[in-house]
Amino acid sequence: MRPLMVQSRSASIGYTVQLRFTPLMKKRLTHRALKMVERSLEYFPELHGKKITVGYTRTHLGSASIVYRRETVSRLIVRLKVRKLTYQTIGHELTHLVQGLAHGDRSRPKSVDEQKIPAGEKQCDIWTLARHALFCDDAPTYIKMPKIVREHWPEYADSMRQLCIAAIARRSIHRLYIQWLEAEAAKLITTRPRQKTTMAQLKLPFVAMNEEGGSLAET
Repeated sequence: MRPLMVQSRSASIGYTVQLRFTPLMKKRLTHRALKMVERSLEYFPELHGKKITVGYTRTHLGSASIVYRRETVSRLIVRLKVRKLTYQTIGHELTHLVQGLAHGDRSRPKSVDEQKIPAGEKQCDIWTLARHALFCDDAPTYIKMPKIVREHWPEYADSMRQLCIAAIARRSIHRLYIQWLEAEAAKLITTRPRQKTTMAQLKLPFVAMNEEGGSLAET
C-alpha cells in the first residue's frame, strides 16, 4: 500500500507543506484529524517547503523526530494518536521539528541565537502555547503547574499563554525564565478566573412568585 500524499497550502500565508501519511496512519486518518494538521501548519511558516511524514502511534499522544543522513536533515517525522487528538499535541510535535531545524545541520557548528527555540520538552511547551491561542485547547504536559490549573485548564489557558509569552521575552535577560514561569503559574490559583456564564444558564426561565407561591410571570 502506497503512502497517502497531501499538499497542504496556506492561502493566507502563502506556503506549502507536503504531507506523507504512512499506511498505518492512512487507515486511521479521519477528516477531522487531517484538517487539524493542515490548520496547525498555517502557524508554522518555518516548515514552508518541507516534506513531513505523519505516522500513527498507539503508546503516546505524539512524537517527533528528525532523520539525518550524512549529517544533514533527511526526513521530518511526526507520529500522532488520532483518538482525542488536540491542537496542543499537534503544535507540540511541530514545534519539536522547528527546534531541530532551527539548530541547523549537524555538520555545521552550533551557534547561540536568541531567536531559536531552545531544545527541551518544557521549552517546546512554552513556545507552542505562545505561538497561537489555537494550541491552548489542552494543558501542556511538561510545564509544572498546580493541579487545579490542569483540572480547570479552559479557565487558565489564556493566563498561561500570556505567561509563556512573557517568559520568552525574559529569556534574553533572565536565564531562569522557566523557573520564573512555573513560579508565576503557581500564583494563578490565588486569582482564579471567574467561571464564565454558559448559554444554558442564560436561557433558564425567570419566574416571579406571589406570596401564595403562584406564578406571576415567566420570561
